[in-house]
Amino acid sequence: MDGSPLLLRAYADIRGKVVDETGAPLIGASVKVKGTNQGTITDVNGAFLLKTVEENAVIVVTYIGYENKEVSATSGDLTIQMAPQAGVLADAVVIGYGTQKKSVVTGAISQVKGTDLENMPVVRVEQSLQGRTSGLTITTSSGQPGEGATLRIRGTTSINNSEALYIVDGVQVGGGIDYLNQADIESIEVLKDAASGAIYGARAANGVIIITTKKGSRNGRMAVNYNTYLGTQAPSRKLDLLNATQYATIYNEAEYAKTPGLTTPRFPNPSQYGVGTDWQAAVFNNDARIQNHELSISGGGEKSTYYSSFGYFDQEGIVATSNSQYKRFTARFNSEHQLTKAIKFGQTIGYTRTNSVGVGTNTEYGSPLNRAINIDPITPIVETDPAKYGAAPYIGNPIVRNEAGFPYGISQYAQSEILNPVAALQVAQGNGWSDKVVANAFVEAEIIKGLKIRSQGGVDLAFWGSEGFTPIYYLNSINQTTITSYNRSSNRGLFYSLENTISYSKQIDKHNVTGLIGYSFQKNRGETQGGTKDGIPVSNIRDASLQFPVSRANDVFYGGEYLNTLNSAFARLTYNYDEKYLLTGIIRRDGSSRFGPNNKFGYFPSASIGWVASREDFFPKNNYVTFVKFRGSYGVVGNDNIGDFRYLSTVSGGRNYTLGTSAGLNNGVSPDALSNPDLKWEQTSSTDIGVDMNLFGNFTLTADWYKKKTTGMLLQIAVPGYVGNAGPIGNIADLSNKGFELELGYTKRIGEFSLRVNANGAFVKNNIDFLGDDKEYLGGQTVTPQALEITRTKVGNAIGSFYGYRSDGLFQNQTQINNYKSQSGALIQPNAKPGDIKFIDLNGDGQINNDDREIIGNPTPDFTYGMTVNLAYKGFDLVVLGQGVAGNQIFNALRRFDLPTANYTTAILNRWTGEGTSNTIPRVTLDDSNQNYSRVSSIFLESGSYFRIKTLQVGYSLPKKLVAKAGLDKVRFYVMANNLVTFTKYTGYDPEIGGGSYGVDRGFYPQARTFFAGLNVGF
Repeated sequence: MDGSPLLLRAYADIRGKVVDETGAPLIGASVKVKGTNQGTITDVNGAFLLKTVEENAVIVVTYIGYENKEVSATSGDLTIQMAPQAGVLADAVVIGYGTQKKSVVTGAISQVKGTDLENMPVVRVEQSLQGRTSGLTITTSSGQPGEGATLRIRGTTSINNSEALYIVDGVQVGGGIDYLNQADIESIEVLKDAASGAIYGARAANGVIIITTKKGSRNGRMAVNYNTYLGTQAPSRKLDLLNATQYATIYNEAEYAKTPGLTTPRFPNPSQYGVGTDWQAAVFNNDARIQNHELSISGGGEKSTYYSSFGYFDQEGIVATSNSQYKRFTARFNSEHQLTKAIKFGQTIGYTRTNSVGVGTNTEYGSPLNRAINIDPITPIVETDPAKYGAAPYIGNPIVRNEAGFPYGISQYAQSEILNPVAALQVAQGNGWSDKVVANAFVEAEIIKGLKIRSQGGVDLAFWGSEGFTPIYYLNSINQTTITSYNRSSNRGLFYSLENTISYSKQIDKHNVTGLIGYSFQKNRGETQGGTKDGIPVSNIRDASLQFPVSRANDVFYGGEYLNTLNSAFARLTYNYDEKYLLTGIIRRDGSSRFGPNNKFGYFPSASIGWVASREDFFPKNNYVTFVKFRGSYGVVGNDNIGDFRYLSTVSGGRNYTLGTSAGLNNGVSPDALSNPDLKWEQTSSTDIGVDMNLFGNFTLTADWYKKKTTGMLLQIAVPGYVGNAGPIGNIADLSNKGFELELGYTKRIGEFSLRVNANGAFVKNNIDFLGDDKEYLGGQTVTPQALEITRTKVGNAIGSFYGYRSDGLFQNQTQINNYKSQSGALIQPNAKPGDIKFIDLNGDGQINNDDREIIGNPTPDFTYGMTVNLAYKGFDLVVLGQGVAGNQIFNALRRFDLPTANYTTAILNRWTGEGTSNTIPRVTLDDSNQNYSRVSSIFLESGSYFRIKTLQVGYSLPKKLVAKAGLDKVRFYVMANNLVTFTKYTGYDPEIGGGSYGVDRGFYPQARTFFAGLNVGF
């Protein structure tokens, strides 16, 4: 508010808050007393404090992208609302070793503010980015508590490692960003093109995510904030599986199909089994608890600021809750100190402790859900019939029992690989843990105006490990053990860096120049160790130890080390004339211990230009198009995440040799593969053309077209067999990505009503260009060991595309089978029967074989999109976040194809039972002579497109006058739902299939639907 001047005594302290047009705090706004050198900047809450201001003073507030504002100093707290500068994109963005006005940025950078995240509870920080920025694809690895997510910036850049580089407060961090407390984040920048990422050189090929944590305030007041929420979780969907009667009926039909004329089926009276066991209900938890507590304390004055926080998070899993849990404790302390007018120093330090228990999340061999889907519904969870548990196999075996002493049921109908999922969970005992500290410290001196020297050191110290125990048990005839087994691992890693920079900024008339030069040294080392010991005399994990004095031939102990270093020099020059003509150039030189001796150093340049057309005199002055900036960039970045010592010929033991005339064998070692002194980084070149616009004063648009090409991806070089050794690793393969991105924003404020909408979308196409002279494809995932691969990475297609046979419906009668002939007149599918799949003979050789397989689908979406809507009226606020993908497929492998007696979903009730009854679901049979299920075909592919209401939150803030009476700054209550509803045609649990089995659903641990109630309190 402007207000009229109020006569003060000689001097007074002036406090206040600077906000934008929507009422959100503006961080880092300049607040000065006009005509003096006295001033400060606003903190993370937009607050400021000016001490001993003279009477009749005028306060001048400036902020990038907003009109300057002058207000008269008054007693009490000021609220100063800034108005956007016409035709300017507001805000500053972090660009790596510095910040820059968004209006003059020439690279492709997306920003997410901490204020957009602090009221949006998520389990992990990376999940909070989903659907918020274009070009960033986030796929949750699984719904298990503590599980991470896969982040891809503008597609998959390498067949080896495509994980983005994470920079937190200037420190490179490994292992993801799950250690961060979301409430501690001030901003997140996503550097998407090479022009933005080249400052990080050989580490930036997969894009860069820069996270800045919060700092304290300079207003002299201590602020205390407490946020908590409690919630309950449940699966959002259950599969419709066959009940016991239906299972028995289908089983009989499959027997008859295999053995026509069968007189006595396995189940003469299917109805006697009734509904049977609901195995999904046995492993799912519809009331899994989740809770979070966050406390932050911040403050400071003109010379020093501080920010500290503590967090505790506890989540139960919706699958096998006792075996699926995650707990996290976080602590942080950030501070900054102005030692003199020219020198300041500061530090950030964060600590995280995690404890977790987990189950298999997407496997046919260890996943509780896969077992629950495939086991027959006739078998009970617990066998309570004395006639049954008094006979084999329950007698004479170490049967797993419940607390009442009854044995868990053992299936007599499904094949032996399918276990009772509840019994198997009682056997599993294990846990994991981690401790992580990420810290940095800096000192900065401004020698003369505009010339700054900065030195910064950073460290990422991590300890992690796990343990597991297997007791003596009997689950069925092929799943049993007669000795105990215990394993434990303990690992540690230390990354540290030292970076020195000199920067200089100068403005001469309308010429603005900023230069930066720097040096960086990084070292990363660690060790792993662990072991397994069998036959220890205990019955549970609490008493187990590797120290027991027992020894067996198959005991295993191991250890290893890793070490790599990086020496770098870099420079950046930015220039603009009147913020109209823009130019940025970057060069970085990296020397890495991971590169071969002939390629120790790499150079990574980039250049970008921009033109703010709306600042030209000839540009029409109107209220429709108020800002237009065109951008273009080209750059080269690298990927040094290629492993250590891969250019060397390492050796392994366990080799046996005959020496001399002795007939015995002698132990020895031999090289694993040939060396390659020319090994170097994978290189990615990127071209980006973009435009930023502001329309009608409250509508923003950003659009980008890009093309990336990665060359020199690492693959093993083929060598002739007579060499007698494996080929070396070489820079062989190439791939490319190209796409288009769009981000839209709209803001409207009418009185006490405000609306903010952000939407984004991105198309991307991935293509393998070259895999070497001797390769056309790389093998991929399989469903079972007996099956051929279901994915291939093949030249001319996307990474990990689905590969198999194409089907042409089902044979409806014998005539169609007889008419499906080769040119010679032979039947193409001689083993087929009516109701079997008709496979397409692609190569026309008159038979169905491996040569008829082709690319049949793509697990990677063509299009990703998201939208966030923020509404506020008086004390009420509403947030809706939706996100989705389109154009991808999922391979539905929920049912074990290799086990004909596994259970089915109720879709099998619509199977082929006679001519015209179905053209998509084959007949049931126990012999599968046509290989309907053992052949990977398009019949198992489903659309993976979906749209999900990711977040819906409604909040209410008590009136400030009311909370002030209690000595509080704010009190806000809210209720919220995560993963509220998903619109998809996919028939499995969850269409978001991530992790190592990307796009293949073997019983994927789904994300939970969660309901929260929360409270924010500020003191």
